[in-house]
Amino acid sequence: VVQEIGLKDFVLMGLSMGGRNSFTYASNHPDEVRALVIVDAGPENLQSGSQNIRQFVQQDDELDSIDAFVERVIAYNPRRDPVQLRGSLVHNLKQLPNGKWTWKYDSALRGSSRRMGHDPAMTERLWGYLENLTCPTLVVKGEQSDIMAADTAANMHKRIPNGQLATVPKAGHLVMGDNPAGFEAAVTEFLNGFA
Repeated sequence: VVQEIGLKDFVLMGLSMGGRNSFTYASNHPDEVRALVIVDAGPENLQSGSQNIRQFVQQDDELDSIDAFVERVIAYNPRRDPVQLRGSLVHNLKQLPNGKWTWKYDSALRGSSRRMGHDPAMTERLWGYLENLTCPTLVVKGEQSDIMAADTAANMHKRIPNGQLATVPKAGHLVMGDNPAGFEAAVTEFLNGFA
């Protein structure tokens, strides 16, 4: 996609698996990425949080209404603002011919075969990608994240050349949804630091 649309010297940001994809890309394409923001993602995940995600995504993905999805997400993550969440879900759900609602993205991504286990060789490769980053990098951690341990975030901060760390209060793994203002402040401060 980057080559197709001709992006050069851009800021790349990713959450969770997107964060891993982002730092892997930035490590392998140092001349293209001007700065990087990694949101609640690292080489290692807390297993309890991974299990929570696995249980959430394996639930029935057809519900009677958007509001039923809002209730489900709030039960999973009570930090989310219901009004903001509903606005987001409107764009991420579709109505089926039977009148029920489901996610727009591929249901294969929600399946039980989705691999979320620990792979020591992959973990080492991911640490290597982080250590090879050359662009200014901000690691954003949700203070209450059940995915990213504080030790992992601190270790990333130490091992990433030109790395910074911001911990966003009142936020779990979905940092920008849990505390939009705190997330925006952390990212804006980082971006203003080299703009």
